[in-house]
Amino acid sequence: MAVKIKLQRLGKIRQPYYRIVVADARTRRSGKAIETIGKYHPKQEPSFIEVDSERAQYWLSVGAQPTDSVQNLLKITGDWQKFKGLPGAEGTLKHREPKPDKAVLFAAALAAAGEEPMAEATTQKKKGGAKSEKAATKDESGEPAAEKAEGGEA
Repeated sequence: MAVKIKLQRLGKIRQPYYRIVVADARTRRSGKAIETIGKYHPKQEPSFIEVDSERAQYWLSVGAQPTDSVQNLLKITGDWQKFKGLPGAEGTLKHREPKPDKAVLFAAALAAAGEEPMAEATTQKKKGGAKSEKAATKDESGEPAAEKAEGGEA
């Protein structure tokens, strides 16, 4: 059986992402796969590429042929060079910078503003809050709620 390593398209219109799969060469693009060995998200900046190197090396060693686009991805991750025994097996994959911690951003914004954090809310309180407070005080001043529910007689 002729086996290929190819991209299986997923996602929405104009928002594609792909699975890197091992499948029979005769199956359609989004058909049944033998094994999923990675992911590729081209719309992220930089593109997200994740390949299970061990499984990719295995499938290449047993004769699976990568499509041109998958071969380019394997070159970026360094798996193709490792398979062929070429120099540069570390690849040229770019990684996204980690996002800064929200607490650090908040502290930096406070320092820039030169103020302390406010303890109270910045929006006004609802006007209906006074009614609920009055209802709570009536229950406390009158009979306990347990006696009202228990007796049922008035």
